[in-house]
Amino acid sequence: MVPGDSLHARSGSDSFVLEIVGLLAPNDDLSRRALDALVIADIGTAQEALGKTGKLDRIYLIVHDWAEGEPALARIEAILPPDARIIATAAGEGAVNQMTAAFQLNLTALSLLALVVGMFLIYNTVTFSVVQRRPVLGSLAALGMTRPEIFSLILLEALALGLVGTVAVLGLGVALGRGAVQLVTQTINDLFFVVNVREIDISAASLVKGAVAGIAATAIGAVIPAFEATSVPPAGAMRRSNIEERTRAALPWVSGAGLALIAGGGLMLIPEGSLVLSFAGLFGIILGSALLTPLLTLGLMAPMQRLGPRMAGVIGRMAPRYVVRSLSRTSVAVAALMVAVSVIIGVGIMTGSFRTTVSQWLEDILQADIFVSPPSLNANQMLTTLDAQTVQEVSAFPGIAHVATTREVNVPLYVAQGGGAPGEAGETSGETAEEVRLVALSDDLAGADRRYRDAIGDWRVTWQALEGGSVLITEPLARRYGLGVGDMATLQTDAGRRQFPIAGVAVDYDVRPVVFMYEPVFRRWWNDDRISALGLFVQDGVDVEEKVAEIRTAFAGRAELVVRSNKGTRDAALEVFDRTFAITVALQLLAAIVAFIGILSTLMSLQLERRREIGVLRATGMTRGQLWQLSLLETGLIGGSAGLLALPTGLALAVVLIYIINLRSFGWTLQMQLDPWQFVQAFGVALGAALLAGIYPAWRMGRTQPANAVRSE
Repeated sequence: MVPGDSLHARSGSDSFVLEIVGLLAPNDDLSRRALDALVIADIGTAQEALGKTGKLDRIYLIVHDWAEGEPALARIEAILPPDARIIATAAGEGAVNQMTAAFQLNLTALSLLALVVGMFLIYNTVTFSVVQRRPVLGSLAALGMTRPEIFSLILLEALALGLVGTVAVLGLGVALGRGAVQLVTQTINDLFFVVNVREIDISAASLVKGAVAGIAATAIGAVIPAFEATSVPPAGAMRRSNIEERTRAALPWVSGAGLALIAGGGLMLIPEGSLVLSFAGLFGIILGSALLTPLLTLGLMAPMQRLGPRMAGVIGRMAPRYVVRSLSRTSVAVAALMVAVSVIIGVGIMTGSFRTTVSQWLEDILQADIFVSPPSLNANQMLTTLDAQTVQEVSAFPGIAHVATTREVNVPLYVAQGGGAPGEAGETSGETAEEVRLVALSDDLAGADRRYRDAIGDWRVTWQALEGGSVLITEPLARRYGLGVGDMATLQTDAGRRQFPIAGVAVDYDVRPVVFMYEPVFRRWWNDDRISALGLFVQDGVDVEEKVAEIRTAFAGRAELVVRSNKGTRDAALEVFDRTFAITVALQLLAAIVAFIGILSTLMSLQLERRREIGVLRATGMTRGQLWQLSLLETGLIGGSAGLLALPTGLALAVVLIYIINLRSFGWTLQMQLDPWQFVQAFGVALGAALLAGIYPAWRMGRTQPANAVRSE
């Protein structure tokens, strides 16, 4: 665009044209970012375009030293009208940070969970490398290389590969990040505030953290295989029994550590203050379950050794024995797949329960047949209003029996530091002002269907209290600020600070804290007669969808309105929900892919270690088909064991996510919905991933020449 061009803009349901008289050319990157997507107009023009003639939203004061400026600010505050207050600009930043902190923490935790699964892959990869070179390592030990030197050799090789992989993955991560930005940006637009990301800012600190995490994960995953390489005596370089004997000897200690981690994780979930501690407890439970995998795998293979011969003859007897004999390898593959599938189960149950709960909640609160609102950039906030003529015409539209109105504004809520309600006096250092969403309702559309965590009585008594001047608050607000029924909600009104009794705490799934108020009470304390949205009830026998089409046609070209039926409004809300959790689905898929690769590397390691044994079996008459059957049956047992162990672990993960993590992150009380089909699907994913991973090793085993395999001795 150039000066002289026209800019078509919209405020609420009104459209207007602005003439561009100049373009700003920032001299530095900081100014460019600050002015991005900003339109500057004369105050008179802005007031007229935005419908705020004679009104100002805010006045910015530049104070060189806040402490020295306090006396001057106090004098200014003394002459301010009741509906104005002085706040530091940093307070707004704190509110934004508070809104997004829980969202960021959840994404970080899911990313770390994917990294934990990746550590199993690193372990299997380094193990595969050690197995391939075990004869060489045995020869080096025989020639005089010490154990520390062998340990350093393996670990440094792993770190070198990890460094190369980390550098490559950093580039891939930047590419994936660019794709993920769109998902995250849309989620922030839906839930918090409108952002327009045109460029991706890759900070050096993010790259350094990613590199450190990758190298640290490599070091942790490579320690055990490196130690295993040092523990092989030269004469036993090709003997697998030494490793398995040590594994069996360490099994009680590993299982004990797993139980301790589960117990410690459960204890960390008890304190309610720290969300980070809650995630640490969740990780403790997951890692503890992984450490219990070897013992539980032995337990699962015991009945299979008895049932196998009845189902598959000699092959059915051999497969579970092979799983047990190679426990140091197979248990790691089972653990990696179990963690990945448990994440799929846990997040799937949480997401499904959340979606079902939100869908039911929407059905309860969206009782009108048709909803009319102005267009809005943010699906979660009604920041614009309908003009009076549009409201009058829509209300008088043929076929409409009743109209309910809604007004939404953002107002300061005063809370004592540490929670609770402040006193009636002016703001002090012991209290803070937090911005909340105030919704003024002309009718209680939900009525008996509105669910309360706590209330002064039934829905009729509670609504009568609102008509008398009380308010409802949502569960997230109540949990965040420690408020409840009987407390006072201190709000900044146009007549100054006023306290409103809290009559109930409503179950609500809005990410922002909300206060509900009776509309006439709102009009009494706020000089605001505008309307944010309309709820229309059609007359008996009138088709809702036809009426929606009639209203859209009647106002086409005159006013831009969003007209949706009850069903359309619910569907739009659920679309926002699905977009919000799209990033978690991607992380689930990533964890499953990493676990699949881990199983593949484990099976390749086992194939190398059994090369001579496979040659003997082929030399004594085992056909390629039987070898395929043996390999896939063994792989199926690994996948089946992982799937079975993932079921209780995933359920425990879902319980923690629903009743602890979500509750402490956002204050939502969800109703757990258990769908047996989810568990069947998860077990199928584990079994299918294992069988797919076993195809290539089985093919390689089938191509083994007996003479070459035996000659390795």
